Amino acid sequence: MREVMDGIRRIVRLLRVSARASERLVGISGAQLFVLQQLAEAGPCSINALAERTLTHQSSVSVVVARLLERGLATRRPSAEDGRRVEVALSPAGRALLRETPAMAQARLITGLRRLEPGAREGLAQGLSALVRELGLEGNEAPLFFEDEPAPGRTRARATTKKKATPRKKEKSHGAA
Repeated sequence: MREVMDGIRRIVRLLRVSARASERLVGISGAQLFVLQQLAEAGPCSINALAERTLTHQSSVSVVVARLLERGLATRRPSAEDGRRVEVALSPAGRALLRETPAMAQARLITGLRRLEPGAREGLAQGLSALVRELGLEGNEAPLFFEDEPAPGRTRARATTKKKATPRKKEKSHGAA
């Protein structure tokens, strides 16, 4: 049991330290940097292709890409091959930022998983699926690592905005029920 917990701790620590280094070095989340690095390797690609490269759900990648677009680190344009398809690409600012950054831990994790024997990978998948069920986490979307957490010293607007109470409308009494 301890061996399993130690393994999980080591992996989480690797990912957390990598994400914090990204934030400190270049001012973007580890997830955003990981997606930029995948774009640099793949060239312009669709959100679905990017989701495949990051081994993440399309909606998670879409959220990260939206943040990259807002910061001017990526661009969106119609595909040269199929005008109905939209592609995401690195912007010049995104390329410049990548020159200052180390590889992200997510890339190391994916490489390590791909190097595992298929049987070991399948056993790991089954064990993690069982653990997720035991924790009651099945069905929850799995975003890119640490993208859903605010950076140290910052809070997300969503997390700090309190929902205003909506006053109830008084029902008019018309005498008859």
